Amino acid sequence: MGNSSRKEEGEEEDEGGKDGQKKDKNEEEDEEGEEEEEEEEEEEAELPLGVEELLESGDPVLELSYRKFKRLPSRVCGLLHLEKLYVCGNSLRTLPPTISQLQDLRTLALDFNKIEDVPLAVCQLTKLTRLYLGSNRLMVFPPELKNLQNLRCLWMESNYFQRFPRVLYDLPHLKSLQIGDNRLKSLPNDLWRMESLRGLWLYGNRFDEFPKVLLRMKNLEILDVDRNKISEFPSLKRLKALHLFSYDHNPVKEPPLVGEEVIVVGEGAAEFLEAREARKERKRKAAEKEAEELALAAEEPVKVHGILKNSSSKQTPSSAADDAEGKDEELLAGEEEEEQELEEGDMPFTEYDEAELEYNEEGVEYETEELICEGEGFEYDGEELEYETVQTDYEYEEEDPK
Repeated sequence: MGNSSRKEEGEEEDEGGKDGQKKDKNEEEDEEGEEEEEEEEEEEAELPLGVEELLESGDPVLELSYRKFKRLPSRVCGLLHLEKLYVCGNSLRTLPPTISQLQDLRTLALDFNKIEDVPLAVCQLTKLTRLYLGSNRLMVFPPELKNLQNLRCLWMESNYFQRFPRVLYDLPHLKSLQIGDNRLKSLPNDLWRMESLRGLWLYGNRFDEFPKVLLRMKNLEILDVDRNKISEFPSLKRLKALHLFSYDHNPVKEPPLVGEEVIVVGEGAAEFLEAREARKERKRKAAEKEAEELALAAEEPVKVHGILKNSSSKQTPSSAADDAEGKDEELLAGEEEEEQELEEGDMPFTEYDEAELEYNEEGVEYETEELICEGEGFEYDGEELEYETVQTDYEYEEEDPK
């Protein structure tokens, strides 16, 4: 009995002690919460210089970067007119749930903070087109990120991603993906599904080999694989849309094969570009020389209908005078032939004297117009020669293997 009573007394003492500990912990948590609330109130009361004016400006762009915020001021979430919010370079670990109220937000910049998880409230900002999350502490993305269907630019460099986040496949309009300075060793084989992607930055990761899936991404315009461990590159000529390829600080001996218009950045790239420009310059000069030779050949006189005429269809004053005299002789000869035909005709000339005279005059004008048309046709022959010369030039270019 004595032992049992002692146990009961001991149990009561233990329970009392546990209850006391629980009370102490709850009291501590309450005190911490009160302290945090007090700190928030103090922060709200003592906003950095100039922030108060920014919050009241009504400007759709709010710049609060490098203000030493540990928490986003709650008043920001009430600025429903905001379209761009920059809070880079602070000490934020998360954002308040009320950030989801900013439904007109297009750009959200959270670079250089201490964020470990993307707040779910951010995934409710469905009008976002640009999201900057670089230099934080991220390792994964939440599945809810796929709600950002209008996202076009995502910067997530300098985090701790070891695997490519497949949730990005569900962002159909994503064009620019900055995923440099992470811990990627490979890319998924179905990355080509991201057909809208135009710019991909993979620098500062842990690639030992060039990811072959990139050769299937024919819409890529910018590809950056600086600062990896790639020792050999395949030919990139099949990437027809590529404009810029950067491979600096990789253990390669020579630049990779790329299209004629692609700018390359890396060891040996400067010499490669200079040699390519020199080849282009030689081709350009050769083409100019050929064009000059063809132009000189085209200026030689040619014979058209028994008359020497320059292929450029330009007449000298003497040739123009000869043409005019020839036209006058043809006109007089035509009038004489017409008078002779009228005299030999069956219809009496006297009955239709006036009408025939009117018609005769119109006929002279008509014949004159015909002769003018013939003159234009004569000039057209020269134009035809020019056209043939151009055609010859075109065929020559086609035959040039270079």
